[in-house]
Amino acid sequence: MNKKIKVLWATSFMSVLLIIFASYIWTNFSKTESKKILAIYLQDPSNSNSYFLSDSKKFPTDGYILNLEKSTCVNGGTLSQNPLSKKISLRLSSNEMCSLYFDSELFDPIKASIAINNGQNPNGVKEGNPNFGTIATVDEGVYSMPDSYGTSYYYRGNVTNNYVRFAGFYWRIIRLNGDGSLRIIYDGTMPHENSEESDDRLALKSVAWNTTNYNDAKYVGYMYGGANGVASTSKNGAQLNETNANIKSQLENWYKSNIADKGYDKYVSDNIFCNDRSTASKPNTWWNSESTKLGYGNNATAYGAFSRFRTINNGWSESPNPKLTCTQKNDTFTKEDDTIGNSKLVEKVGLITIDEIAIAGGKGGTENKNYYLHKGSWYWSFSPYDVNLSGYAFVFIVHNTGDLYNFHVNNAGGVAPVINLSAEYVRTMNGNGTKTNPFEIK
Repeated sequence: MNKKIKVLWATSFMSVLLIIFASYIWTNFSKTESKKILAIYLQDPSNSNSYFLSDSKKFPTDGYILNLEKSTCVNGGTLSQNPLSKKISLRLSSNEMCSLYFDSELFDPIKASIAINNGQNPNGVKEGNPNFGTIATVDEGVYSMPDSYGTSYYYRGNVTNNYVRFAGFYWRIIRLNGDGSLRIIYDGTMPHENSEESDDRLALKSVAWNTTNYNDAKYVGYMYGGANGVASTSKNGAQLNETNANIKSQLENWYKSNIADKGYDKYVSDNIFCNDRSTASKPNTWWNSESTKLGYGNNATAYGAFSRFRTINNGWSESPNPKLTCTQKNDTFTKEDDTIGNSKLVEKVGLITIDEIAIAGGKGGTENKNYYLHKGSWYWSFSPYDVNLSGYAFVFIVHNTGDLYNFHVNNAGGVAPVINLSAEYVRTMNGNGTKTNPFEIK
């Protein structure tokens, strides 16, 4: 072979190699500048430990955040990302090849708990507030709101990544509390779809809030002053935490048998449950008498949550005002904590508040069978409603169609226990929160 032919052959061979290499680069990498060739890997939402090579030549910005620990550059380039704009910066001194890993911004309570413990805001949180005047029928993501410990991060709508398996039961995450603990509600002995109607989603099926008596303001309390059947004569007397409501005794017995006696109590945090017995004055109700704030005997009384969700024309508010703080310390039920709480619980268990139901996607007067709190049967909340003009005491419930409602306290309904997993426990959990791979200790 003469020299000219050899040169032509070598040139052709190198051209073929360059074409093959260029094709590989074009297929597998994204070139953002002449000196920056990048391979982009995205986290698999169904398996947090798995990443796949992206076909896109652009950085993902919607729903993903750069994982700075996993991302690397061959020649020592450094990477950073603006947490708000999502803009990525690379500091390079020469031609560089980087592998960029992006994590899904689906809210991860494990990472969020660690972030809170480090004084940081978690990733994946929506800005502002959702419209509480409408129901949430799709997964609207995670929002934040002040609570008694700092800031809570709560799930809203048709959520499919808030499953927890704990103590042999399945639970759904309501919110990550301001201290990094995780507030969860019972959801059965097996995982259930959001729209599934099943008695298994309730721990107790037929429990009256207070047995026999219901014609006194004191009976909206999780505890109340005086014996069952003895009329109250003052608001302070009605709200003394002396006697257990029937539901408190039943719920604490369930917790003892199913959580404490099985060795799981050490994983449960002593966080408050707010039985808001603050009373609303005349401007917050449709009644004409200022007696609506008396709060004792059979006086017509409207309670705090009533004024946040009802209107003066006897309807459900189109602009409800849920909150996650508690007005009266007397109503902040805890087991041992007497600094923030009242230390009146025997066991660290309670119920969901009407405010938590609303932020999750429920609304008065409008059924919602799509969000994660719909169970197909009605169940009790922790929030007092009112004492009506006939002197009957009522408490808020989640109706069997998923909307906010109320029943008088001697009705028998379902019970879905609520507990708070400690921040220390939360940070040791695995999983991705889906029905098939719930958060739990493996």
